[in-house]
Amino acid sequence: MTDPHPSITDQELFWGADQYDFSVVLGAAGLECFWHFAHHGETFYLSFMVQWVTGVGHDRHLSVSVNAPSGLMVSTIDDAKGQISFEAKETGFYQMCFSNFHNRFGTMQVFISFGVYYDGLQDASKIREEQKEREEHLNSTLSIIQDSSHSVEKFVFHMFRYYSFGHMKKSADYFLLLSNSQYITWWSMALSFLIVTSGYLQLLFLKRLFITKSCSEEEKPRC
Repeated sequence: MTDPHPSITDQELFWGADQYDFSVVLGAAGLECFWHFAHHGETFYLSFMVQWVTGVGHDRHLSVSVNAPSGLMVSTIDDAKGQISFEAKETGFYQMCFSNFHNRFGTMQVFISFGVYYDGLQDASKIREEQKEREEHLNSTLSIIQDSSHSVEKFVFHMFRYYSFGHMKKSADYFLLLSNSQYITWWSMALSFLIVTSGYLQLLFLKRLFITKSCSEEEKPRC
């Protein structure tokens, strides 16, 4: 029941960076919504890409919208892939909705990557004041190590962001190649069956052109 950090506010306690990567399957004319928390001043980002589409039509377009906690629409995209990034002006849960209304008779799988991060570039004066206060109580070497570790952590986070987007494109290419391979395989089987069937029918038709009654050695079959 005791507060482990009585001198720290909730915003300072939960301020940080996080990232979520997963795939979701949208049915015909389906709609899926997700919510993610962001503080004022943090950068909210969203990346998505359609991996495969089945059914009639095969329209790869996906309608994506992001709404603020107050209900206002922040951004919208209608494409097979896209990225949304903005600075959060409100503190609360941001809503992300994915609509497959373009495909009335088709299903699609979408890879999604979203999260928040904070660079801290907006409050440079505040950071300088905090650094001066830390130097009064701590060794300057420890302060430099702490700042360097935060910078490295930020760069590693962005590196994983770009890696996730590259993995997203690689998986989409894999599903596209798999779909084309299955398409070629089924068409090859269908054409092979058609060729064998047409050859058999031609032989059967040519055979029926000849009279098959029994004849002597002197008589020859005739058309």
